[in-house]
Amino acid sequence: MPDPSTTRTTRTTATPGRRYRTAAPHTPRPTPAKESVTMSHPTAAPAQDRPALHKALETMVESGFTGVQLRVRDEHGTWSAVAGLAELGGNEPPPLDSPVRVGSNTKTFAATVLLQLVGEGSVGLDTPAADYLPEFGLDPRITVRMLLQHTSGIFNHTGEIYDDGSKVYGIPWSGREWVENRFQAYPPEELVRYSLERPVRFEPGADWSYANTNYVLVRLIIEKVTGRTFAEETGRRILEPLGLADTRVPSADHPQTDLEGPHGHAYYRYEDAEGQEQVVDVTRQDPSWVSTGGDMISTTRDLQTFITALVRGDLLPAPLLAEMYQTHDKVPYGLGVFVQPTGDGGTVITHNGGISGHGALMYATPDGSRTLTAAFNYVDDPDLSLATAFQQATAMLVAEVFGGGDAGPTE
Repeated sequence: MPDPSTTRTTRTTATPGRRYRTAAPHTPRPTPAKESVTMSHPTAAPAQDRPALHKALETMVESGFTGVQLRVRDEHGTWSAVAGLAELGGNEPPPLDSPVRVGSNTKTFAATVLLQLVGEGSVGLDTPAADYLPEFGLDPRITVRMLLQHTSGIFNHTGEIYDDGSKVYGIPWSGREWVENRFQAYPPEELVRYSLERPVRFEPGADWSYANTNYVLVRLIIEKVTGRTFAEETGRRILEPLGLADTRVPSADHPQTDLEGPHGHAYYRYEDAEGQEQVVDVTRQDPSWVSTGGDMISTTRDLQTFITALVRGDLLPAPLLAEMYQTHDKVPYGLGVFVQPTGDGGTVITHNGGISGHGALMYATPDGSRTLTAAFNYVDDPDLSLATAFQQATAMLVAEVFGGGDAGPTE
């Protein structure tokens, strides 16, 4: 049955308005009615207005994103800003450091927890995953490392796009079918069995292909080895030690259907049974369809704290960070992170993610001296119409903060 909040409407694109700077950090001035805004919150002295970053934010709003939050830390200090709108038809920007669903940034958290278990001797990187999860009949050649690096060859339960452009669809996660059933709960074991019932993409270790199912298996290994849920283990190992008070990890008992407090709203555009275009607020949903492939909620501030702690060695010892950063020959993907080159000959450690009208970026230099985190709310659709705009805007941000280079793959 369709959600009662579904309403017929026309496409709305926010337009950038006047800029405002705050008299004190994180204290926005009132926003003019019916006007999208860009507001900066510098915490460095002297304050840096960062016109290039403002321009990138405005470009994202002009290209169709409803709202954007940005947080940067570099030699100039910490700078944050918001632009656009929290809600279609509203007149307020998304609150700074308000929660969003961060999509595949979840994978970096999961990889960090599993690598901690490797460091403790509870899990072996090159041990067959089937040793920990015998109930699935996994190919014994698939190792834990292959799951973390997307080289297992397992069919992606959210669907596959092959090199010739052909598609094989997975469980419903887009279009009318998903919108009308977006509160359906999927146990992670069901997602794994769904994938294993379908042909493998390639033999274990023979190639690279991004698959959310790999990280569903990572979740299950963590839970099997520790005897605790992934949410509990992530909380005790990462969230609590780092004080990530605004980060949430869904579980069967607490699916995190809602976002807490004020936030930017996520939307989805689709055609109903009569062929009429609809736009619905999909902020409320059960994200278990993607599981640990991308179900977490966080903020730009918490993501900045997490990626900084990770690259500085606060969460993993140097040998395991080196394993995490060891990339595949085909794609610069290590174990839960991309390692991307920058224009000045350096690298950034990164992941990004998008899920049904919400998205997030997470970048840091290997020493943690520069970081970029961002969050978006937008109108998603089955064609992923904002994918190109997302890539272009991300490239602008990375060029300004890290000196150019490849912004990396986007979801």
